[in-house]
Amino acid sequence: MNTSTKLRQLLNNDKSIIVPGVHDPMSAKIFQDSGFDVLFAGGFSLSASTLGVPDIGLLTMSENIERVKRITSHINIPLIADMDTGYGNPINVIRTVKESINAGAAAIIIEDQSWPKRCGHMEGKSIIPMEEHIEKIKAADYARDGSDLVIIARTDSRGTHNLEEAIKRGKALEKSGADVIFIEAPQTEKEIRTIGKEINLPLLINLIEGGKTPSLSINEFESLGFKIILHPLTSIFATAYSMKKLATHIKSNSTSKGYNELLNFNEFEKIVDLQKYKELDSRFLV
Repeated sequence: MNTSTKLRQLLNNDKSIIVPGVHDPMSAKIFQDSGFDVLFAGGFSLSASTLGVPDIGLLTMSENIERVKRITSHINIPLIADMDTGYGNPINVIRTVKESINAGAAAIIIEDQSWPKRCGHMEGKSIIPMEEHIEKIKAADYARDGSDLVIIARTDSRGTHNLEEAIKRGKALEKSGADVIFIEAPQTEKEIRTIGKEINLPLLINLIEGGKTPSLSINEFESLGFKIILHPLTSIFATAYSMKKLATHIKSNSTSKGYNELLNFNEFEKIVDLQKYKELDSRFLV
């Protein structure tokens, strides 16, 4: 069973899926080994880890696909890939979908921002007309060509317009071939509940520490139809925090001695599967 089919089965369950963001193969392996069923490779995390820049449209489609492929080659659970705007018009979306399938993505997100896009919880966004976005999602549906790739249609119109416009777009996207609707950055618990009541397809909620969207209990998310509970930046926030803390310690003390919030050598060997490569090496020794 491929990972897209696995994801579809999970979406058909009554339970919501808790999906952490990852930014490279190592972080993906850590979260997979911790028992998560689905992972997410988001534009902000990949922009930061690949280029050291914010999520403002600087990461190219080729760079995004390359990082997705590296991640999927080291895990056997579904990966949701953030494909931004699809990188152009419907023809570009078709190529993006084909490349995403070849890279092993189980699902992709395509949004309605104009290019260059921004993180959904940033200010200064703009969006394309609803009809243009619908055609992009139709093109994505066409391009998956019988595969089980899950298409997640995202609208950022809550931030650029209002909740009414976001609901309008979400309802329209339900008829475009999308499998999941993602209304980005609702700003109150009431707005989250309204989205859950108004949209019939499975929903995705995006929860960012310090972002615009509050959280509800997992039971309430489930009752409202939010099937994917996304924590896109928690992992890279924690990684950056730990690195800053370590850097401060070594700079202040001229040594890592006394800094204990890290793995030891043997523990790290297990994460990168050193034993597997030792066994392979011994098999082919001359």
